[in-house]
Amino acid sequence: MDMSAIAARLGLSGSRPVVRKAAELRRLCDINFDSSVLGIGEVCKAIICLEIAATKFQVIFDRAEAVKMSGMSDKAYIRSFNALQNGLGVKTTLDVRELGIQFGCVRLIPFVQRGLALYKERFLAALPPSRRSSTDFGRPVFTAAAFYLCAKRHKLKVDKLKLIDLCGTSSSEFTTVSTSMADLCFDVFGIAKEKKDPTTIKGNRELLDVLPSKRKHEDDSDNSDESSGDDQDELDLPTHKRHKKMEKEAYNQWKSSVISTNKETKPDPTKPRKQAQLNFKKKLSDAALEVPPAAN
Repeated sequence: MDMSAIAARLGLSGSRPVVRKAAELRRLCDINFDSSVLGIGEVCKAIICLEIAATKFQVIFDRAEAVKMSGMSDKAYIRSFNALQNGLGVKTTLDVRELGIQFGCVRLIPFVQRGLALYKERFLAALPPSRRSSTDFGRPVFTAAAFYLCAKRHKLKVDKLKLIDLCGTSSSEFTTVSTSMADLCFDVFGIAKEKKDPTTIKGNRELLDVLPSKRKHEDDSDNSDESSGDDQDELDLPTHKRHKKMEKEAYNQWKSSVISTNKETKPDPTKPRKQAQLNFKKKLSDAALEVPPAAN
């Protein structure tokens, strides 16, 4: 299939430099190595060359449509893309400053650069020495993930799908790198989602003051440390757990009272039982009301 026809189906027919660069990369593939050995067909090779050229010229590339058109799975396409890119010796780069200008988040540039340097240092420290030399942090997915996490931390809206398209990766790989960065560099990329203690919130102090357990805790402050510790533990419980504990105590109290009442009213098994007498005699009033049978 012609390169122009493939570019037209991917929406790149208006970008003539991209099409010319993709054709040049395709000729280099044919000269340098046999792509069929890598399991890459001619159509897939043309699509990957178009994606590399589009990334080089900072043109949005529809990877989902490209994967569908290539007839490969998402993972197989990414594997073929990396193999072809390494065979050509072409490395796509993504500049933090260009991202900041493109998305209107220029103030994030120093935070992203600091986060990337810190992530690289901590990631290499966790690896064995034999694998440190083969680690490549120059891939665009690291820059895009760091930029996205910094924007999320500073509550700035950034188009995640556009970032994924710009760095030329899949959504799963982008999520994996983002999770790794957030775990290793939580102080730079993480977002705190801790549940606040109700006693530390000023607006809830008045509500806590009217609780019976709170008043009891204040009145019995001169008691032993053990009782004050129990009251404090009861006060720190959430509302639903406190109600559940009160209901359980009320049920146990009712159960103990029922058991004690049954023990008090239980008859003595040693005493002989009296059998009730049954009286089937007719009452006088009933006998008088009976009508004698008619004579034949």
